Amino acid sequence: MILKELIKHTKVLASGGNLDVNISDLTNDSREIKSHTLFVAIPGLKTDGHQFIKEAIKKKAVATIIENSSYRSEEYTWVQVPNSRKALADLSAALYGFPSQRLNIIGVTGTNGKTTTTNLIAAILEDAGHLPGLVGTIENRIGKKVLPVSHTTPEAHNLQKLFKLFLSEGADYGVMEVSSHALEMQRVRGTDFDIAVFTNLSQEHLDFHEDMESYLLAKGKLFSSLGCNTQKTRRKFAILNADDPYVQYLAEMTRVPIITYGIEHEADVKAEKIEVSSAGVKFNLKYTDRQIPVKLKLTGLFNVYNSLAAIAVGLVEGISIEGIIASLEKITGIPGRFESINGGNDYTVIVDYSHTPDSLENCLKTAKEFARGRIITVFGCGGERDRTKRPVMGEVAGRYSDLVIVTSDNPRCEDPEAIIDEIIPGLEKGAIAKPYLRITDRREAIFRAVQEALPDDIIIIAGKGHEDYQLIGKQVLPFDDREVAQEALRQAGKWKEK
Repeated sequence: MILKELIKHTKVLASGGNLDVNISDLTNDSREIKSHTLFVAIPGLKTDGHQFIKEAIKKKAVATIIENSSYRSEEYTWVQVPNSRKALADLSAALYGFPSQRLNIIGVTGTNGKTTTTNLIAAILEDAGHLPGLVGTIENRIGKKVLPVSHTTPEAHNLQKLFKLFLSEGADYGVMEVSSHALEMQRVRGTDFDIAVFTNLSQEHLDFHEDMESYLLAKGKLFSSLGCNTQKTRRKFAILNADDPYVQYLAEMTRVPIITYGIEHEADVKAEKIEVSSAGVKFNLKYTDRQIPVKLKLTGLFNVYNSLAAIAVGLVEGISIEGIIASLEKITGIPGRFESINGGNDYTVIVDYSHTPDSLENCLKTAKEFARGRIITVFGCGGERDRTKRPVMGEVAGRYSDLVIVTSDNPRCEDPEAIIDEIIPGLEKGAIAKPYLRITDRREAIFRAVQEALPDDIIIIAGKGHEDYQLIGKQVLPFDDREVAQEALRQAGKWKEK
């Protein structure tokens, strides 16, 4: 597309240079520049993209979008905009042909449950004969083609490029996790959502949002924008967790029909008579005047909520309730989400992505439901992230565990020992102080948990889930909790090959 035509799709303050250049790609990362690329300079949280303009031009970027007027120059073509992030989103949607207008887009937001819920929705759609493209924390996927992941929600240009790829592969749906960062940083601006799903809201990302009100406002943007500036004729829906305390706020923010789901409060899609076991969870689904038994291979009360959200999506998309339930009952698990690591032995080891107080509590409460022995919890807190949740997670771990091993979890450039120091006061806060160990090396911590375990004990390794790396300093080091747990079980003679 010619630059002067492309910039008609965003607000422009001024421009200079040749606007008749052809643009075939755009990016805010100077390392991604190829032929006919438009470079968008964004003032970032840590670095200012304007500082990379010279590098971008040296790499043959044909023009640049600027926000700072001091970067106007006669040496290159520039277009000044009031907000570079918004411009990146606007221009990306336009350059790639507004792909979300030709897909049914389902966005799932919330503190916990986004990954599982999107995977459940995609499975329901696939079994009903659709081809959904999936955008998420674990992987981006279309059919059997798996694509790399850099963020829970990609940057705006990568997201629109992904939607375009989905269309080229024959997809009719895009199912995606929508993070609060993505909403606040304009990554989903220009995406025409058809269904927005809210899972829950609890303490997380306060290093970025500063307080819970700001966090809630960020989530609310998905619902307030639903149905605005759409070119589609289809009906749009907001699907909300009736049991979450913030549900009324979100309901008031949206103008589209609302479908609720829940367990404790009245809802359009409700679960009753819930039975949780190590093998899964059973419940009666109450929908309209029907009571339908559901038997999932996934376990935990949190997976009842995730499945209810997915059921609600399937129903508004016209899929039969029988087909929806058949799809859900086939699913054996989601990588790193309460994933059982065993080799036919008496020692239960569960790896879970829980890295918030609420998700850790959900994980440990589920383990309590079927624990015959002790619960041994291995966990840490990420470096350079919300520090206020560290003692809270310590208190949660101590409340539900019989032994806690506090360790490292992506310390980044923080001192791992200092992070653990901030977790320990929470562990010591409980009315009954639980025994704990501090083992900074995560591998050593997992091995120690396995050594401590007796038959019928449950080991919970929390925080990293599907991740296959550790972020220590500036290094990205290979590390997979699942592989380390298996190695520890084998070395301790507690692994029996199936």
